[in-house]
Amino acid sequence: ALAWHSQQPGWMQNMSGSALRQAMLNHVTQVATHYRGKIYAWDVVNEAFADGGSGARRDSNLQRTGNDWIEAAFRAARAADPGAKLCYNDYNTDNWSHAKTQAVYTMVRDFKERGVPIDCVGFQAHFNSGNPVPSNYHTTLQNFADLGVDVQITELDIEGSGSSQAEQYRGVVQACMAVSRCTGITVWGVRDTDSWRATGTPLLFDGNGNKKAA
Repeated sequence: ALAWHSQQPGWMQNMSGSALRQAMLNHVTQVATHYRGKIYAWDVVNEAFADGGSGARRDSNLQRTGNDWIEAAFRAARAADPGAKLCYNDYNTDNWSHAKTQAVYTMVRDFKERGVPIDCVGFQAHFNSGNPVPSNYHTTLQNFADLGVDVQITELDIEGSGSSQAEQYRGVVQACMAVSRCTGITVWGVRDTDSWRATGTPLLFDGNGNKKAA
């Protein structure tokens, strides 16, 4: 990820305004230039939309530099590494009827209409009992793909166990397979014990590395 509100060094957390904007663009340019031609895809901007039902941008120091900061980051990334795919990545954007999903969709549609370089959208796909795989998941992936971008499932994990968990994994994979522009599925960890939410046993292998039903 090139630009993300959550993982910034102290010096960046203390910046604002035009100085922060310039530092962000310099970071995007320098990192993408350093690895130019070696990277398949950049997560150019990560998690820029707010949680909940507002559909608004997340209030971050980057957002406060101006609403065009995401566009600026994508343009800088394209200039620095023209051959890499440029992606926007977020979570809780799986349900087509949710405001956050619609807000990201509106941004991507606007970018495509105005020629802002964006090649793919990442769906983190962190599911649990309170946020199960939605019945319209295929619709979400297809509608984004229809904008002319690839879609990728980037951080897949599904809390649960047994056949119920396995069926949810099957549903996610089938949704991706049914969308021709769904170009990747990344599972967010290998063994349950390695997971960021290990108590929910959300992965494909148990703590001993044995295959689960999923």
